[in-house]
Amino acid sequence: MNEVKRKINYTVVCVNEFAQRFHITSKEAFFYLYDHKGIEFLKEHYDIEHTLSLDDAIDDLIIICRKNGGSY
Repeated sequence: MNEVKRKINYTVVCVNEFAQRFHITSKEAFFYLYDHKGIEFLKEHYDIEHTLSLDDAIDDLIIICRKNGGSY
């Protein structure tokens, strides 16, 4: 699998895990993460983030989104 597909798959997993943690739909999670720079963060820091546990990655997304006006 090439790197682009790996990044996409990882992003999808993170979006779904974020949705589960906050009991929202995957679509709501995606738009929330997109609006609050979480998707951008995953793209920019994939090399490090994919080596962490999913719980740690979601915790990082929460921090990034809150810094950018998010409420979760």
